[in-house]
Amino acid sequence: MAVLVAALLAFYINWRTLKQRTEADKTALEQKREADVQALRQKTEADSRAEWWRRTQWALDRALDEDEGTKALGLATLDVLARSELAREEELELFDIAWKNVSGEENGDESGQEEDSGQVIAPVDSDEHLGDNGTTDEDKSKEVGP
Repeated sequence: MAVLVAALLAFYINWRTLKQRTEADKTALEQKREADVQALRQKTEADSRAEWWRRTQWALDRALDEDEGTKALGLATLDVLARSELAREEELELFDIAWKNVSGEENGDESGQEEDSGQVIAPVDSDEHLGDNGTTDEDKSKEVGP
């Protein structure tokens, strides 16, 4: 009888140990999956931002070109990029500075619009071009002197 009780007790202890290990492994696996998902999300965002910046550099180069057609293409591309959810506030401020520089508003035209051969050009953060991410409608840009 004592051998049977000892065997049952050993079985119960081993069963509880196995159950605890299984629970611990399950918890560790869930944590690993969550960490992997978070790492993938961060890598994807970093890759998207890097590609966004590469496109922005391309558009800035085109916006500073002497050819009017190329300049218009660069400015239009910057306008689209400014509406992206990847655009941060600092970059939108840089867009405003670049826009003013390219469109001839270096001295700070307060109207926010420039007449160029009969066509009205609005700055990137004007009310006409609100971004989907909601950051371009906030006027937090600072004027920078020459």
